[in-house]
Formats: sequence, structure tokens, C-alpha cells
Amino acid sequence: VDCFSGISGDMFLAALIDAGLPLDVLRGELAQLALPEAYSLAAEETKKGALRACLLKVDVPHAHDHAAGGDEPGPAHEHHHDHGHPRGWREIRELIQASALDEGVKQTSLAIFSRLAAAEGRVHGVPAEEVHFHEVGAVDSIVDIVGAAVGRRHLGVERLYASALPMGSGTVQSQHGLLPLPAPATLELLTEAHAPTVPSTARVELVTPTGVAILAALATFEQPAMTVAARGVGAGQRELPWPNI
Repeated sequence: VDCFSGISGDMFLAALIDAGLPLDVLRGELAQLALPEAYSLAAEETKKGALRACLLKVDVPHAHDHAAGGDEPGPAHEHHHDHGHPRGWREIRELIQASALDEGVKQTSLAIFSRLAAAEGRVHGVPAEEVHFHEVGAVDSIVDIVGAAVGRRHLGVERLYASALPMGSGTVQSQHGLLPLPAPATLELLTEAHAPTVPSTARVELVTPTGVAILAALATFEQPAMTVAARGVGAGQRELPWPNI
């Protein structure tokens, strides 16, 4: 996972789709989750700078009608506008456990979410059990995280490796008001994973909590010797001065 322009859940999942995870397989697996909200999933060819990439779009109709602060700009890559209602970690765990998903996919999804819950809890000074996800608990992040677990299994990924992560600065608007970048939960996850970072001039959110939670749970931060058999390019939502892939 070459995080040249950071990492988010939808960039990671788009890269898996581009590398060979069929969209109909992903849709079928995600249908095992009894999500009350209707949503649609699409992947499309896009260009970021001079480069082609796969862009993932999760559309939740009418989400803005009942979303608190629906017009707030969300994180840089993940186009969250607090889709759906905030979900507690307990509720998400029960949703995944009660599903007909493969046992390995369940365990991977829960491993990623439990890291997020623990990080959010430490940042806000509450037990993980009491954490309510806003941006992260939204439908598209559940799709990103469970989708990452589905893709990992479908593609037969045994080991995941990741590059250093770019540390931008600035602020991001969230459910908790204006927060510094990297977002506190992101920083907590980076610290816990002992993830290597590199300086970046970016004044926008390049590394999201969902993106780093996937890597913290699944990846080793090193580059192995390898023969490249396939590649997948996932696009971020934002347009940046460089290809946001």
C-alpha cells in the first residue's frame, strides 16, 4: 500500500476493486449486513492529474435530511456528511456478529473497528464501549471497513505491507467542532501502530482514522522484496496539486 497521498477507507477499497475485487462480489457480501439504510455502491474510472484511478462512490439517499451538520465538510478523502445516525461501537459489533458474513471477514472487520473504538475512546476520555462513531460510524465507513475485509479474503491477501504515512497539518471540521490535523484519533492509531511518517506540506486531511485503522490492524510498515503480479489504483475524493491516489 503506497500511501504517496495518504490513505482513507474508500481509497483502500477502490484500490482493491481496481486490483481485481469484483464489484458484484463486494455488493453481495455487504448485503449480508442488515444495514437499515438504503445505499448504492459504484466504482468508476477517473483521472487524478495525468493518472487513471478507480473512484469509489457510496451514495446514501436522503442522508442529509436527518443528518446533524450535514453540510459540514467531511474528511478529505471520505465524503462523509455523517450519513445515517451515529452508531455506537456495541451496535456495530452486534451488526457484524449477527450477519451471515464469512467468519474470517467478521474477525477482520471487528479487529479494525475495535482499534478505532479504542483510539476514539482514549482521545475523548471515555471507555471504548461508550464510543459513538459519527464520521466513522456512518454507512460509508462501515462499507469501507467490511469491504476491506471482504477484499482481503477474496484476493487471498496473506500479508499486507504499507509505506510511511504523510503528516500534513491544518484543521478539519468534525462532529466535535474544529480539530487539528492529523485528527486526534488518527494520531492515536499512528502512535499505537508505531507507523513511520514523513513530513508533508498538505494543509488538508491526507490520512483518515478509517484508513489508518485498516493499516494498523492489518499491515506491516515495511517494503518487502517482491515480484509485482497486479496493481490497483484507488483515488481520493479531493483534487490536490499532485495525483491524489
